[in-house]
Amino acid sequence: MQRIGRSPARVCAGTSFETPARSLERRGKLQQPPLLPKEGCPRQRAGWFYCPAVLRLRFGGGEVNDAKHILESFEPLFAPKTIAVVGASATSLAAANTFIRRMREFGYPGRIFPIHPSADALDGLQAYRSVADTPEPIDYLYISVPAQHVPKMLADANGRVRFAQVISSGFGEVDEGKALQEELVRAARAGGLRLLGPNCLGMYSPRGRVTFVEDGSTEVGTVGVISQSGGLGTDIVRRGQVRGIRFSAAVTVGNSADLGPSDLLEYYLADPQTRVIGIYMEAVRDGRRLFELLQAHRAAKPVVILKGGRTQQGRMAAASHTGALAGDDRVWVALSRQTGCLLVDTLDQFLDTLLIFQALRPRVDAPTREIVMFGNGGGTSVLATDLFSRLGLDVTPFAGPTLAAMRALKLPPGSSITNPIDTPVGTLQQEEGKIAEKILDAIFATANPQALVMHLNMAAFVGRTRGDVLGNLMQAALRVESRYPGRAHFLLVLRSDGWPEVEARKREFRDQALALGIPVYDEMMNVGWALAALAQHERFVASRRDLP
Repeated sequence: MQRIGRSPARVCAGTSFETPARSLERRGKLQQPPLLPKEGCPRQRAGWFYCPAVLRLRFGGGEVNDAKHILESFEPLFAPKTIAVVGASATSLAAANTFIRRMREFGYPGRIFPIHPSADALDGLQAYRSVADTPEPIDYLYISVPAQHVPKMLADANGRVRFAQVISSGFGEVDEGKALQEELVRAARAGGLRLLGPNCLGMYSPRGRVTFVEDGSTEVGTVGVISQSGGLGTDIVRRGQVRGIRFSAAVTVGNSADLGPSDLLEYYLADPQTRVIGIYMEAVRDGRRLFELLQAHRAAKPVVILKGGRTQQGRMAAASHTGALAGDDRVWVALSRQTGCLLVDTLDQFLDTLLIFQALRPRVDAPTREIVMFGNGGGTSVLATDLFSRLGLDVTPFAGPTLAAMRALKLPPGSSITNPIDTPVGTLQQEEGKIAEKILDAIFATANPQALVMHLNMAAFVGRTRGDVLGNLMQAALRVESRYPGRAHFLLVLRSDGWPEVEARKREFRDQALALGIPVYDEMMNVGWALAALAQHERFVASRRDLP
């Protein structure tokens, strides 16, 4: 960090972040408290304060860790060569036994060493009395024993363990466990290891073949996730897979007694495999570091944050869940404005946003605003236009040249040729669905939208049409896209009535589209959220391109 001057710095204000000004004040480096704006000032409503004594930060030198060093330091966590397991039972099925089974089923290629005080073998593997007795040092130590025994396990590691994951609860998330959690951290430091948890499910790393998720995909993706909740982390992976999301990794951090969201964020920012980062967070212990990491990387990778505990009652729930102090919601809004991270409100929004960044490359030179809708369903189009408008997306009716080109197609009665385009199933059946190609060609020859959303009511197609109309529609869109490369994002919405036959066809068609790099959504609402997030990211990056 270098001193640049005493010009005013704009920073976030809030209880869960230790801002630069508050940090300096706490350490006796700032003799006056931060200057708060007058009542009613828009900066106060936005969650800012100004302090002329705050120093601007330059991120360079020793302040931001070298990417190569970061990747090497975390390699034993994301791709461990050796794993030791504490807590497996010789007589019953414990969580540790399940962990061993999952690792084998997931294809873990390294060595697994069960640790047990008396058994010679567990689950067909030779057991050892302690970590000190294993024939090799341990990259990843999995611990599932009562909380009071965990600190000794870490102390006994004696420098032979790189990372330890503690699934056990009963630490900082309950009042009587706070002192035990402090003892746990001291033991980890004394043992020279980094601690994941406690009260966490651990790692899902397809590259390293490590998983806490049953039936997780082994395909290595580009979405990196951090979750302060193990259960929600499981939902993110499982529900994300159904949507077509493939993960570079997903890490649950639980109480974050040692390793926390900022540590994992730094890893994902350095990881070339990870293109988009998603974080479920209830609180952050080192808010200033999180701010600096996000500020330094200037939204080079989209970072999507699902923040738990944004209301007073939510903060109370977070405190009982992971012992987190969730902080003022204004801080997170200010963080988003300053750093470009994307705040979402629900798990569906979180997954929908991750999917769009997995599938599409942001277009900073032409941020997304003008949208064309094309599909079967007039009411759906009207409701979607309302939603898109509220989200800042523009579904403007076509201008004269485009309308003229659409009229020249002489579509059958019942077709709406302005934007949004409503084309009944009968129209889409023409030429086995290839009529869509003529419609799209007319649009791109005369207009310049940044995104095209094709929405299809699956129930209107299944069992009622001849040939592969759905496949032809998708192929038509891809051919047009190839003739106008880089002109617009293409997204697909497949709406279903829930009937088994329709759902089966929808899954089949979704898989085909995803294989071609087309993001697929269940409803227009979902694609609207995702497009709005994409547009916000594109605008933010565009606004920062010329900054030093």
